[in-house]
Amino acid sequence: MKKDENTENENLKAKSIAEESHISWEDSDLLVKARILRSDIQLLAKYVEGLGHLGVITTTDKAKGEVMIQTTRYCWPELEKILSALPLQMEILP
Repeated sequence: MKKDENTENENLKAKSIAEESHISWEDSDLLVKARILRSDIQLLAKYVEGLGHLGVITTTDKAKGEVMIQTTRYCWPELEKILSALPLQMEILP
């Protein structure tokens, strides 16, 4: 019986930790819309993919050069700083 109680307590602790972790990150997702020259979309994607952990680029309207940057509120300040230093003309959309 003691072993079952220990296992149950461990499971409850693990569940509690998982829930707390989820709560702390549930509002962290951030989607940033931007416009860039069509010819620079692929280059922007390569730059951001090269940074790996900061974000992902998705083209939303190729004809207009509109992209969506998927990142987190925690990574966006660093990614924004890097993007502003790139030799690309990019407009962040509201």
